[in-house]
Amino acid sequence: MKTFKLIPALFIAAFFVACEPSSKSDTESDNMAADSTAELSDIERRLEKYVEVELTTDISQLEEHHKQMIPLLIEAADIMDKLFWEVSGGSEIKAAVADADEATKKFFEINYGPWDRLANNEPFIDGVGEKPAGANFYPSDMSKEEFENADLADKKSLYTLLRRGVTGELMTIPYHEAFKEDVTKAADLLLQASELAQNEAFKNYLKLRAEALLTDEYYESDLAWMDMVDNKMDIIIGPIENYEDQLFGYKAAHESYILVKDMEWSKRLAKYASMLPELQKNLPVDQKYKSEKPGTDSQLAAFDVIYYAGDCNSGSKTIAVNLPNDEKVQLEKGTRRSQLKNAMRAKFDKILLPISKVLIDPSQRDYITFDAFFANTMFHEVAHGLGIKNTINGKGTVRESLQAHASALEEGKADILGLYMITQLHAKGEISGDLNEYYTTFMASVFRSVRFGASSAHGKANMIRFNYFQEKGVISKTEAGHYLIDFDKMEDAMNSLSALILELQGNGDYEGVDKLVNEKAVIGEALQADLDRLSEEGIPVDVVFKQGVEVLGL
Repeated sequence: MKTFKLIPALFIAAFFVACEPSSKSDTESDNMAADSTAELSDIERRLEKYVEVELTTDISQLEEHHKQMIPLLIEAADIMDKLFWEVSGGSEIKAAVADADEATKKFFEINYGPWDRLANNEPFIDGVGEKPAGANFYPSDMSKEEFENADLADKKSLYTLLRRGVTGELMTIPYHEAFKEDVTKAADLLLQASELAQNEAFKNYLKLRAEALLTDEYYESDLAWMDMVDNKMDIIIGPIENYEDQLFGYKAAHESYILVKDMEWSKRLAKYASMLPELQKNLPVDQKYKSEKPGTDSQLAAFDVIYYAGDCNSGSKTIAVNLPNDEKVQLEKGTRRSQLKNAMRAKFDKILLPISKVLIDPSQRDYITFDAFFANTMFHEVAHGLGIKNTINGKGTVRESLQAHASALEEGKADILGLYMITQLHAKGEISGDLNEYYTTFMASVFRSVRFGASSAHGKANMIRFNYFQEKGVISKTEAGHYLIDFDKMEDAMNSLSALILELQGNGDYEGVDKLVNEKAVIGEALQADLDRLSEEGIPVDVVFKQGVEVLGL
């Protein structure tokens, strides 16, 4: 496979020189040792942001052909992992850290490169410089203006790289050509797995997904994926999310999840998808921003995830997935909202509960429950299907018109409309429990997600919501330093923020979103001090997985 250069060779050479022994004086050597200790301590401090958990499930529920498929699927997922290293820009520097200390190598692997994804992509290796906003999807010296002026029909495609031709002009290379050797191998592994599959819908999907990797035509395989309803094994694989492209938000990055379906939980969740059309009609915004009809085949399902690879495994880990992203498929078929139960439980137990004991007022801590956390996360994913996918004024899709801000605003929409859905369904008696449990758990989760930082779409969305809710008086701080929620003000703030986001999306208002992000996607001094308290208490920011066939006992 052709390797595309991102980091100047001068840096790599400098890194190796810095790592080589030299004939320094004793004083200089002592200073270097002190610096090395300080650097190692910094890396160890950064590593404390993560807590390791084993990613497993009860494999006794699986049949023999499932167990035979899993190693093949993991091998295909590992290829997606390799390709994410390529498009993220980390692969060019991988060799340069081969001789580094174990802590640095481990942190490098977690972040898929030398930039700390939980610290706004701050470089943690000297001499690297800032992470390019366009990662390795575009030439590092390309300006936005040059891109916009380039006469290339497929330059905005999710599945093309921008490169320079022999005379320096911009050109596009389709993923299936740029990564031909790797996607061919991945496709072959999916075909091998399809021969083992006994569920016909799953078998068909694996075949179509294999073909899609070789052509960059994913529509048919997306439809086939939506047609699967009674399959126990599942795999999400390919170039999917566009979070990594923070220049335009156009390019998809490679990833994979391997999933084992919880059939009983999935049946319990299924009824909510049918309620989308009614919920869409009642959105707290003008009719023109809710005129689209969500797909009626939308699904809710619960899984244990047994393998993460690529984009979804970098930095903060996803605990729920809403796919496909193709607006055409969404309007035709809807989406599947997959809840990753075992990963979700790990984050609740090891992160959210400890956060609540530090920051939430004691009088409201009992409202924080896993059931509410699960429901809030689930309805976040369901809410991606609400609202609008195409602008109302001819600016194209929301994703195209909002460019690099599209992901953050979409995540913010899903968060707030998820809470709106819970409020509506609770009033109808479709959801049981105390509504204050959902509200309190929702607010506690804001503190968890804000810690992902401004380089994360989810982090930005939570910063905006925290500042907005604080301005509206929904949350206040006691003299003891705890946050207290005014439940009576929650619904009004929820509805007004929902309307604001839906209007910005429907209008394709890039300038308006840019202003919102610049003003509210920020962490003030008081909030930062509270986040520092969490770090001082040793509460991790996220999880890192110990995973694979050995962990599964296969």
